[in-house]
Amino acid sequence: MRGGIDLGGTKIQAVVVDSKWNVVGQSRHPTPTKGKPAGVANEMANALREAAAEAGIEPGDLTSAGVGSPGDVDESTGSVSQARNLPGWEGTFETGPWLADALGTQVFVGNDVGVATEAEAKLGAGRDYNSLIGVFWGTGVGGGIILNGKPWLGRGAAGEIGHMVVKMDGARCTCGRRGCMEAYAGRAAMEIEARKRQKKGAKTDLFKIMEKRDRDRLTSGIWARALKAEDPLAKELIDRAVEALGAGVASAVNLLDVEAVIIGGGLGVRFGEPYVKRIRKAMMPHLFSDKNPPAIEVAALGDFGGGIGAALLASNREKKPSRRTRAKADAASGDGAAAGAETPA
Repeated sequence: MRGGIDLGGTKIQAVVVDSKWNVVGQSRHPTPTKGKPAGVANEMANALREAAAEAGIEPGDLTSAGVGSPGDVDESTGSVSQARNLPGWEGTFETGPWLADALGTQVFVGNDVGVATEAEAKLGAGRDYNSLIGVFWGTGVGGGIILNGKPWLGRGAAGEIGHMVVKMDGARCTCGRRGCMEAYAGRAAMEIEARKRQKKGAKTDLFKIMEKRDRDRLTSGIWARALKAEDPLAKELIDRAVEALGAGVASAVNLLDVEAVIIGGGLGVRFGEPYVKRIRKAMMPHLFSDKNPPAIEVAALGDFGGGIGAALLASNREKKPSRRTRAKADAASGDGAAAGAETPA
């Protein structure tokens, strides 16, 4: 069994999967809104411990564990820097080593959207395509790229589709720049805009719903409830987000000419196929090859996609025991044939 942790701006989703990638244990915790990276890492460790307990094992019994994290990820060291949608994470934190020590198993770290995209490509909605873009619409808007069946990482920062400019000198993004797609479609940026408009007199029940649900952020579920209640401000800001997504995703398609676009993330999965159809429609005026548009699919792995992708990352990178180490283990368990085959010289 392997573990996977999907670290998001509002939730930490941990899973334990078996050898066929079936989820056999899971746990979800809210992402802390205060504190330092160590506090977030502690909550990640607790979530995986609970997922392991549900699967009937201890975390140290896992073959390996993976983490999908926002921010600038150094996969060689497991460190994460400048995860700006997380509390106090402007610097660098040794996420992988910290979790390995806490959990008692080897831990590998990758980009959150990158690992989720690869999971969709291998196990989910992207299985039938050789090239695709994953667009994960949540706290921010992240992207992952698969070209010729392989992840495209560029120099390490490829796939930042949320920071494609959709309007020159436009809205201020949470990254500090202007006009990014994420400035219009990211859940965090949408909440900032909703608060500004409410202060200026806009009528909305978004924050009443938030208080009633005992939340401290406008989660995807709150946006969904507000839309169902036909809240005018929620509708206006979601419409604005869909238009920005259409323009930004179409521009990425114009550049790469991929076969498919997979829409995931907290908002993408929550809103599902009806909003994927809206994004498809918003893309069309901006597509250069509008007679041959890519397929647009909802992420098939749902909320578990990021965690499964993190476990898949761990499987690809885990340090396999040597033949000599396996032989010693076999000898200790009484498997004489295997031990004899590997007798040290």
